[in-house]
Amino acid sequence: MPTIEELRKTRIEKLEALKNGNKNPFPNSVRRDSDVRKILESYWLYKLLRKEFHLTGRIMSMRIHGQAAFFDLKDESGKIQCFLNPRDLKDKNAYADFVSNFDIGDFVEVKGNVFKAKRGEKTIRVRKIRMAAKSLRPLPEKWHGLKDVEERYRKRYLDLLMNDEVKKNFLIRSEIIKKLRKIFDCSGFVEVETPILQLAPGGATARPFKTRLNALDLDLYLRIAPELYLKQLLVGGFEKIYEIGRNFRNEGMDAHHNPEFTMLEAYIAYKDSAYLRIFLENILRTLIKDSTGSLTITYEKNLIDFFKPFAEKTYEDLIKEFGDIDTAKKTLIQPTFVTGFPKELLPLAKTLENDPKTADAFQIFIGGLELVKAFTELNNPLEQRGRFEEQERLREKGDEEAQRLDEDFLESLEYGMPPSAGFGLGIDRLSALLTDSHTLREIILFPTMRPKE
Repeated sequence: MPTIEELRKTRIEKLEALKNGNKNPFPNSVRRDSDVRKILESYWLYKLLRKEFHLTGRIMSMRIHGQAAFFDLKDESGKIQCFLNPRDLKDKNAYADFVSNFDIGDFVEVKGNVFKAKRGEKTIRVRKIRMAAKSLRPLPEKWHGLKDVEERYRKRYLDLLMNDEVKKNFLIRSEIIKKLRKIFDCSGFVEVETPILQLAPGGATARPFKTRLNALDLDLYLRIAPELYLKQLLVGGFEKIYEIGRNFRNEGMDAHHNPEFTMLEAYIAYKDSAYLRIFLENILRTLIKDSTGSLTITYEKNLIDFFKPFAEKTYEDLIKEFGDIDTAKKTLIQPTFVTGFPKELLPLAKTLENDPKTADAFQIFIGGLELVKAFTELNNPLEQRGRFEEQERLREKGDEEAQRLDEDFLESLEYGMPPSAGFGLGIDRLSALLTDSHTLREIILFPTMRPKE
């Protein structure tokens, strides 16, 4: 069996043969006035009018039968069979050229009309064909069944090309983000953008990535959360804001953690965590209903019901029963609010007015995944400084994930931040939930991977 390099060499020879025949294997432009879906859906109209069209796509299979050939042409909208016969072609050398120099994986432009083959399959009768882009490597034959699953993630372009279900999941992810934007925009929120490069990484308890800005001779960090900048916008007069963007955390990797991930963070002035519970429950129900047409989904073989009111568990009860949250979350399959967190775990949250040791906060778990962290925001600058100072003491004791004291943020708080509530929603985990994906690598287009040696 020939090696990849041998096959590549053969394809380069075919490329040179096309060039020697005055045919450009990489033309600047192609003609395309239809797509596969339109042709399949309007087949009878095309047939009735005997309408010719131009279509461009990738060859996914080829079957040569002497003086005739069939090949499947694929574009983003679908796949259709094409029929090539020397008698139908205006260029009498085109058929021999196709047989000699075209391969599976090549992009081609065809001109033709439609008919039904003997087996009843809707087919394009090709009148003209030319190369649109020559591929130099063969497509994998059994990509979906690869034993080395990580190879699918490293070469996502092939994964998408050979596995329609994978592409479908990413289209669902895109729709989820569009629907979330629509929900927030229609609710009066303003979408904003805050810096990814930050002088002090704040807004979450996590170990940051460090970088260097040569122009200003500064050490900077990739953001672990946009929270502190978003709160400064509350100080500046915005009342309902959100941001969808990437965060970066230099910590462990597993099925539900990736060093870079997408979050939606939102803040609402003059509201508290009690308001957010109702707000988020309604948002999640609306999103699930719009995305699936139902209020039930299946994740990891569990039927999850969004029609019922969300359950509630306390942090203390879960710790007593399971020892830690990571173990406990495997039991939180149905939508559940977890409340009663010690204030030390959330240094940016207010405490309950009747319990100064407990944060006025909650998390939402669904399918064993932590999807949301929300709380009433701490806006007392003196108390916030004290919380930051306690975090600095933890850093001195070796806690690399402890939060930093951010003087710019503290100064902004001293100008006054309105009573507010805020939350973060994990887009990757939400997408995994709605596509029944068992690892975030299935729902992040290019997950972080160790290079293959």
